Amino acid sequence: MYAVIETGGKQYRVTPNATVRVEKLEGESGAEVTFDRVLLVNSGEQTTIGTPVVDGAVVRGKIVDQVRGDKIIVFKKRRRKDSKKKQGHRQNLTVVEITAIEAGA
Repeated sequence: MYAVIETGGKQYRVTPNATVRVEKLEGESGAEVTFDRVLLVNSGEQTTIGTPVVDGAVVRGKIVDQVRGDKIIVFKKRRRKDSKKKQGHRQNLTVVEITAIEAGA
């Protein structure tokens, strides 16, 4: 069984007992979180595709940790202008363990 959820403007394919790194969610470690924007649910023999979401479908998870992602370098240069700018960025992420996928009606 798996589902496709949307959170933080991105889509993730999740299965029960899997861990996923998503955009930062509010909450402490151990807090329960629910994702109600479920776009697709596959139960093995039947696939339900939402328009745009599946009615009644919910994915439940537990926050494992609040972390920061890898550093990316943002470099901007304007040629022949002696102008350049170098910046780094680390995105705040939340590690979520998926506990259950409820397909709904």
